[in-house]
Amino acid sequence: MADVLIIVGSESDKPRIEPAFDVLSKAGVCSESDKPRIEPAFDVLSKAGVSYEFHVSSAHRQPDQTADLVKGARAKGFRVVIAGAGLSAALPGFAASLTDLPVIGVPFAAGPLNGLDALLATAQVPGGVPVACVGIDNAKNAALLAVRILNA
Repeated sequence: MADVLIIVGSESDKPRIEPAFDVLSKAGVCSESDKPRIEPAFDVLSKAGVSYEFHVSSAHRQPDQTADLVKGARAKGFRVVIAGAGLSAALPGFAASLTDLPVIGVPFAAGPLNGLDALLATAQVPGGVPVACVGIDNAKNAALLAVRILNA
């Protein structure tokens, strides 16, 4: 079992899952091309001894698969979700709307606004759907926050 679920969005309709590592969180991003943006979180979590799983799954392109992933996170032992996304950055808010686990959003620098749109979308999720937001492309801080949450 892992503690942290890491999710990034997907540019294609094909989901991708990597095996769990010996850390405790879940992380996600929207696209395989976003993986280098989230990788600093892997290092932080690994060094802290936190297990995690990394998934590529999109709130827009695979909404049912992404919903199942997030809804089942607690039952699978995850305690924190890290969701990374660029542009409209729907993934963090989408994830937070489906779970009571803490969700940390990582806005990615992408598109003509270089991540400002993703930052605002992640920080301005409607009331009642809490998402913690770190700086643009700052997956390291997302992982550090996840470790603090797990150790609280």
